[in-house]
Amino acid sequence: MLQRADFYRSREENAGNMFPRHEPIVHSAGAQREQGPLAQQQLAQFERDGFLWLENFFTPEMVEGFFDELRDMAQDKAFCERDEVIMDANREKIRSVFAMHETSEAFHRLTRDPELLGIAQQLLGGDVYIHQSRINSKAGFCGNGFEWHSDFETWHTEDGMPAMRAVSASIMLTDNNAFNGPLMLIPGSHEYFVPCAGATPENNWTQSLQKQTAGVPSRDAVGQLANRHGIEAPTGPAGSLLLFECNTLHASNRNMSPWPRANLFFVYNSVDNRLVEPFCGSKRRPEYLAARANTQPLKPWS
Repeated sequence: MLQRADFYRSREENAGNMFPRHEPIVHSAGAQREQGPLAQQQLAQFERDGFLWLENFFTPEMVEGFFDELRDMAQDKAFCERDEVIMDANREKIRSVFAMHETSEAFHRLTRDPELLGIAQQLLGGDVYIHQSRINSKAGFCGNGFEWHSDFETWHTEDGMPAMRAVSASIMLTDNNAFNGPLMLIPGSHEYFVPCAGATPENNWTQSLQKQTAGVPSRDAVGQLANRHGIEAPTGPAGSLLLFECNTLHASNRNMSPWPRANLFFVYNSVDNRLVEPFCGSKRRPEYLAARANTQPLKPWS
């Protein structure tokens, strides 16, 4: 496979300064932009902030079954031993489950919800496929957090995603409140690429999915962007939807509350942005983290 030029160099000994992105934020134009599910005001907000919160996108009753399925998975010891399942440091609670759309027909159907899929196509300017799907879970009292990072920085360097043309759709499976570790995002941070210092360890995903050290931006860069734009943590009921651009810096705190927090993520990538070889020079990550075999355009269920 012919490797593309690397416009977003990272994971080198000395990280350079942040610099402006090379691509648009909303990729559709003309009728596709105007007639998609999102209103023009919502598109403008997504372009400005790098994320968009849609409260009660689904009903709590509609997503309740997905959280029940996660609880059933946690009780299945054999399931918890699968590569796609990331346990916490003590191997007592599920931290993440990947490839959810391949594990469950219900999750696969949800990726093709006509309105949700239409939003992804509107934002990315055409046909899309699932680059990655996962549930992130934080049990009450003990759920660990996630370091500040840009998903694109990881997907570019470790997976070979050429350009910033992917979007995460995060569906709240539980209520997200100020106390159970909601996702924090820096508005406007998607406008800049922040190179990260240090080489990528071999088989980095075996440790980074529990605690990320490679691909973490400097505190100085995070401080600059946060002081410039602030930090927001959208909260709301189960069934709400958070859309965030692949380059938006985000993180979350540990869950010290008694209430669990679980979010389902579908990462939609443009079919014109399929993966090439990892730009950091490492070997490919597993298919459940970075789809290469199944990249056919998604079609809405009817």
